[in-house]
Amino acid sequence: MYFGQILRTAFVGSRAGHFSRWLRVCHVERHLCTKSDEVRLAEEASRRYGSPAPTIFSKVIDKSIPADIIYEDDKCLAFRDISPQAPVHFLVIPRIPIPRISEAKDDDAELLGHLLVVAKNVAKKEFLKEGYRVVINDGKHGAQSVYHLHIHVLGGRQMSWPPG
Repeated sequence: MYFGQILRTAFVGSRAGHFSRWLRVCHVERHLCTKSDEVRLAEEASRRYGSPAPTIFSKVIDKSIPADIIYEDDKCLAFRDISPQAPVHFLVIPRIPIPRISEAKDDDAELLGHLLVVAKNVAKKEFLKEGYRVVINDGKHGAQSVYHLHIHVLGGRQMSWPPG
């Protein structure tokens, strides 16, 4: 296990270094939300979904706990999973705290589509050319551990079937 973590860190670190050099060369800017944006998003979420309890992902969004954020815009962010199940394992989460996919509203379709497009684009930047798995867990039987909608993207190795 320890050896795998070293290899994963070396592999991920080398790609991250390549990506950060690319960002400096291309002068790509990250769109960040201001505190007023966060308040607006929280108010919108409260109107739509009630007042879900804060989660660990809420703290990642407001940056009160550290995370290895690899993409961020005004609708979502992507960050590396703290307990990766593959050489590349990151999460894509909406800034609006939708508790689970089964509680998403029909008019969330644009946001849900955006999350998938971000997952695809980040997977490409992570060099997952041979493919990857996209997973959304929902509720107890789906083994959802954090009640804030999140998309897992796993790659960098051959996945097996059936899952779980």
